[in-house]
Amino acid sequence: MTVRALSLPPTDAEIDAWTAVLTAARAVDLPQATPPARTEVAGRLCVTPARGRAALWAADGGAGVAALLLFTDEANAHTAFLDVLAVRPDARRRGLGRALWEQVRAELLAQGRTSVMTLVDLGGPGEAFARSLGFENVLPMAWYEQDVTRQVQVDAQAQAHAQPAAPVPVAPGYELRAWHGLVPDDWAGPLATAHGAMEDAPTGDIDEKTEAWTPQRLHAAHRLILDRGGEITTVAAVTGAGEVAAYTELVLPDPAGPRALQYDTVVAPAHRGHGLGRAVKLHMLDLARNRYPDLRLIATTVADENTAMRAVNERLGYRPARPAAYYQLSL
Repeated sequence: MTVRALSLPPTDAEIDAWTAVLTAARAVDLPQATPPARTEVAGRLCVTPARGRAALWAADGGAGVAALLLFTDEANAHTAFLDVLAVRPDARRRGLGRALWEQVRAELLAQGRTSVMTLVDLGGPGEAFARSLGFENVLPMAWYEQDVTRQVQVDAQAQAHAQPAAPVPVAPGYELRAWHGLVPDDWAGPLATAHGAMEDAPTGDIDEKTEAWTPQRLHAAHRLILDRGGEITTVAAVTGAGEVAAYTELVLPDPAGPRALQYDTVVAPAHRGHGLGRAVKLHMLDLARNRYPDLRLIATTVADENTAMRAVNERLGYRPARPAAYYQLSL
């Protein structure tokens, strides 16, 4: 079976075939998960991050696909991220996964990359395949999910007993702010500074280097989500002095779909111990339920080492969904 490089951006037919492979693979490997939306797939294939260059491959007949992100920023010119390597279940065990990987590996070597990383769900064929290639687990984590409809039912019961939902409380000296889409310019700087607090989050032995957060990088990251057809909302706890003490981000890759992703939730070190992480997440949940009536599930990943955030999520109703990990290969 022939593996060929796709055009950039892919054609509509190529996007449809790619979506079909991911849908078929997920139905077998993760039957409890929501199928990928075409909007999300098309966005990721057609709009590459400013700090990277995409390379895409597909097997003739629509049996398998692979996507590689080659970082172009100077700090990470040595590494890359394997975003997708999927084979349709009825075409497995014929060497197609290995053939796709050989194309990926050849591109990595041709571009002088010394490592590559990927996100793997543990316990399934993806982990077994990654291990067979020599990938190693460098950051154990897990997916956690929150059932939004359950919270809606609780609110409905409160209203039936004349107990409307109260505003989200926040510690004295702080105020909650929310922005849909791009954060206003006058808050982009303080929010970028708060993003820097992510530097103390667990990263295991990941080879990718963290870039410094600037207002420009912040807007570029948010604009990428919008350009891919998604939506983003940021909720922050701010001080009277104009600091962003804590923030959280919610992303809907497909605004019409039932699933959202909880991106970063960060509390700056100087402001920890005031319940701000819980406050911004609760306010985000209220906003999301009102803005997206079809939203059913919010998913997020948390490193196993990050006990503080796992505790916050548990109190908010997040439950473990499945284990995962960042796997990395040195070339």
